Amino acid sequence: MNKPGKLFLIPVPISEENGLLHLPEYNLQQVRLLTHFIVEDERAARRALKLFGYPTISAAELLLLNEHTKKETISELLAPLLNGHNVGLMSDAGCPGIADPGADVVKQAHKKGIEVIPLVGPSSVVLSVMASGFNSQNFAFVGYLPIEKPQKIKRIKELEQLALKTKQAQFFIETPYRNEQMLEMLFSVLSPQTLVFIGKDLLSNQQFLKSATVANWKNSAKPEVNKIPVVFGIYGG
Repeated sequence: MNKPGKLFLIPVPISEENGLLHLPEYNLQQVRLLTHFIVEDERAARRALKLFGYPTISAAELLLLNEHTKKETISELLAPLLNGHNVGLMSDAGCPGIADPGADVVKQAHKKGIEVIPLVGPSSVVLSVMASGFNSQNFAFVGYLPIEKPQKIKRIKELEQLALKTKQAQFFIETPYRNEQMLEMLFSVLSPQTLVFIGKDLLSNQQFLKSATVANWKNSAKPEVNKIPVVFGIYGG
């Protein structure tokens, strides 16, 4: 029986403008040694491999994992690993396993005794926590909030109460084309003294990072966030 391969968690740039600026050379060396990859989107994966200087992109075996992948078929993606091949897991942007379906693959790998090796790279969530000035010893990333307005308002109020009562900073994201509505909802629902963080276009030349109370946000120019990657944060003022 073959010894299982290793699962490499491969970060990719979160801004195409600065390419490889935020990735170590070690990552590139490891990627070029792999022949099998689990990816969210084939086109995005090929762009990343080209950026990494992968020798023969057409020869790379790409296994698809996205929101349409059925939970019961995820274990099938581990077949190359169980046959002794090292495999790279890549998100569309940032670090795999964070706000990303790749976490399910990592979970299955641990269950089957496969070694998991996370590589260093940019994460918009981690960078936002660092840049917010909020409590970095007690924070939560809660992903997407509910789509429907009543449920979204209820969830925003819940997160505000958590932030106030437990001093736990709350971070979340939204589908980019709904960012403007999210921003307006935060400013209308939250208390004037609650702090709101906006992290926009991280690591790009248009990067914007700011924490301010709702009252201050209402009296200042607001960043353009429509159809742009944004991380939001809430904390007690």
